[in-house]
Amino acid sequence: MIKFSSLSLSPKLVLRHVILLCTALFTLLPFIWMVSLSLKPQQEIFAADFHLWPTHFFGLENYRAALTSVPMLRFLANGVFVCAVIFLIQLIVCVPCAYALAKLRFRGRDTLFSAVLVGLLVPPQALAIPHFLMLYVFGILNTYASLILPWMISAFGIFLLRQFFRKIPEEILQAARLDGLSEFSIIWRIIMPMSTPAIASFGIFSLVAHWNDLFWPMIAVRDQAISTPALGILLFRDDESGQSLGPLMAGAVIIVIPLIFVFLAAQRRFIDGMTTSANK
Repeated sequence: MIKFSSLSLSPKLVLRHVILLCTALFTLLPFIWMVSLSLKPQQEIFAADFHLWPTHFFGLENYRAALTSVPMLRFLANGVFVCAVIFLIQLIVCVPCAYALAKLRFRGRDTLFSAVLVGLLVPPQALAIPHFLMLYVFGILNTYASLILPWMISAFGIFLLRQFFRKIPEEILQAARLDGLSEFSIIWRIIMPMSTPAIASFGIFSLVAHWNDLFWPMIAVRDQAISTPALGILLFRDDESGQSLGPLMAGAVIIVIPLIFVFLAAQRRFIDGMTTSANK
């Protein structure tokens, strides 16, 4: 047993922390690499020898190019709008569905929940062609609606919220019904305020998924004015020479920063929501 003043560390605890530290460093390595490249000039990026910190600092030029050579702020605003609307619609749809599956008794409830679980197994890419054809028929491709409508229903959101709602005591709902509240009033006035951790957890998953999504916007959008952040930084790409790799990495850093701040702000509620939902 190793002792440092009042702190005692067992070999198992030390080994556990070493493994966690190595795993964290391995996970952060792409981000460290991205930040490093965003600070280097083009010739140093492709140099034979590697330095984590640039020999010639070129960060100001790269970040200035990322913000001025393309409408980066417009891409960020598009991302905020699309992600916010998607999450709002998903809440309106998923919360009542999850409440019904968790707290109401009706014929076919277990079958519907099984269908939700099957929906978790279907990759979004498998539905890209049906979504594209449907939006084409309605004439709404290359619009904000084409970025939002395919994601109105989230099987993962229904599953996560349903698991959390099952933790809410039935006595609270019975008391609300005795007070004359309807089921929808119970959802919005009781269930929602009590489910803030689960909603925050789902919000982070939804934000990260749609903020970073590149596959679907490449199919649905051609107008630069409504491009999302992940699609917008492709304007720096040069398939033949890669001449804009520095600004490309700087744009990627700018896009990642909002996600980091959102996660740090909601970290505690995110962990509470995930652990509570997983325990049932």
